[in-house]
Amino acid sequence: MRLTCPAPAKLNLFLHVTGRRADGYHLLQTLFRFIDLQDTLHFDLRQDGVVRRVNALADVPEAQDLCVRAARLLQAETGCTLGVDITLEKVIPMGGGLGGGSSDAATTLMALNRLWGLGLSRARLMALGLQLGADVPVFVFGQNAFAEGVGEDLQACALPPRWYVVLFPPVQVPTAKIFTHSDLTRDSISCKIEILLKQEPKNDLQAVACKLFPEVAVYLAELQKFGKALMTGSGACVFAEFETQAQAQEVIRQLPSEMRSILAQGLNQHPLHDWMCQ
Repeated sequence: MRLTCPAPAKLNLFLHVTGRRADGYHLLQTLFRFIDLQDTLHFDLRQDGVVRRVNALADVPEAQDLCVRAARLLQAETGCTLGVDITLEKVIPMGGGLGGGSSDAATTLMALNRLWGLGLSRARLMALGLQLGADVPVFVFGQNAFAEGVGEDLQACALPPRWYVVLFPPVQVPTAKIFTHSDLTRDSISCKIEILLKQEPKNDLQAVACKLFPEVAVYLAELQKFGKALMTGSGACVFAEFETQAQAQEVIRQLPSEMRSILAQGLNQHPLHDWMCQ
């Protein structure tokens, strides 16, 4: 039996760092939006309990792959004796701040919950996802969301139809390098979502990323010629929002040809949202 499932990317429409816990994790306020850029995963059922990634991924050993780790965590938590072969068609760039690895892990949890007949609730899978990474729960949650805490305290947020121009600077930005930097702003004022939506969007990680990786600053400056542009997550990707597809297409037409870009549509919810038991 095979399941083929999407793993969409996300954008952080704003990202504020409001503090730091004693364990080193940062407290955030952010607004997640899913977009139609996506990886595709294939899951082939095995009866022998073996979890295996079929295809190679550059710079990602199988044991460190979040999909493999998600599958093995699910086995350990449930005692499931089934296994799986995982094939990952990677489209979302690594180190881009688009949540590709986290999305792949979340899709793995949701797909194997179905493939292995486990029947775990959404809340249970979200809790397991948090063990894999702070961004995993929102993909299991399955709705565009305002997030607080380390990213696990989620409130569904209805967002209007929008189109996005996303640029891909030719660098990978290690998340840990941004969050541990001494220049990082860690004292943004915590506000209610209603107030934040009325403010000029900002990303507290952006200044540090631009300082450490000048390519991000160059791409950001180019996109800012056409309106408000922002970095997503800890970088490196930058984006701008538009009301219509035609507006976004016109911006892409005017960008330098050497700058890799895509046109992405905002999603109302994760494509697998309706799979889950509440």
